Amino acid sequence: MAVTPSDSAIAVEDRLFRALAILRVIVTVNLVGLNAYRRDNFDHPTTGLVITVVLVAWTAAALWLYDQHDRRRPWLLVLDLAVTTGAILATPLVKGPDFNATIPGFWVMGALLAWAIHWHWKGGLLAAVVLSTADLVLRSSIDQGNYGNVFLILLGGTVVGYMCESLQRMASERDAAERARAAAVERTRLARVVHDGVLQVLALVQRRGDVDGGEWAELGRLAGEQERSLRALIRAQDTVPITAAPGDESDLSGALEALGARHHGRVEVVTPGVAIMLPTRTVEEFTAAVGACLDNVAAHAGDDATAWVLLEEDARGVTVSVRDDGPGIATGRLAAAAAEGRMGVTSSIRGRLLELGGTAEVQTGSWGTEWELTVPR
Repeated sequence: MAVTPSDSAIAVEDRLFRALAILRVIVTVNLVGLNAYRRDNFDHPTTGLVITVVLVAWTAAALWLYDQHDRRRPWLLVLDLAVTTGAILATPLVKGPDFNATIPGFWVMGALLAWAIHWHWKGGLLAAVVLSTADLVLRSSIDQGNYGNVFLILLGGTVVGYMCESLQRMASERDAAERARAAAVERTRLARVVHDGVLQVLALVQRRGDVDGGEWAELGRLAGEQERSLRALIRAQDTVPITAAPGDESDLSGALEALGARHHGRVEVVTPGVAIMLPTRTVEEFTAAVGACLDNVAAHAGDDATAWVLLEEDARGVTVSVRDDGPGIATGRLAAAAAEGRMGVTSSIRGRLLELGGTAEVQTGSWGTEWELTVPR
């Protein structure tokens, strides 16, 4: 899938091509001066003059074509490299088989660096290989100077391409960081507004309902549930990444916060407060396994039971603990459920974790039940 460059990456490329435009002018002046000075080396000076004029004309056209990002199409870079390669291959026809310097000379840097800027180190390396091959196949013998020129072309195209790619990546990462900071500031402001307004009113309604009793008690209970849900949603929003992560990843912290908010105050979710990025499929299966644990709490622990979900991350992997304060699981109950074909624990919890390469361990007693779900890095 093709990746669309960001505006900042395009801006960096524009500046690099403007710098290349200056370099093209310099090497073109050098081209004209050296060929005029070495005119006695041409067996066919008229043909040499025509080729030089063509290269000067192409320089003028390239300055205009490369100036706008929309005009930097693959055909332009291929044509640029073809013109340069053609000028190299025409050298023995114009100067004779015993030539020393090619007609374009340092002028080849224009096409080489254009490939390096636009297609990074791979483009720079490919263009360098094409130009070096065209230069070497024409020579009856290769001396130390020829080797040095080829080595510098190969090294220069690759290194410049890598540096251009790094500059564009840093510009994109800087913009992403600035957007994340701006979004974080706005989230903080909105959370403060919600806390000072809506949450305070809900808390007040809950307290008055507890005091007045009767129908007001039910209203107070509902207000308390909504307050807890709203707080959970605010915490979940703080963990949502600003931009999509590369490689199809999702935030496990945000997914668990959202899952807890759907249980209307019966589930407390604690996360590190930052995004925990994992492959999207891992997040989906992990969240589904936690959801199955919470479903078991709702079905078997009683209406008054509360569950806690704790997310932890270290160098070894990610662990989610799901604990409730219900009566616990009776001895032999899990084995009996599996024997009867009820696959809730076997498939929905343990099966999912096994498919992810992780583990699902359970501890239970009169104090309640605790699942520890772990997925390695």
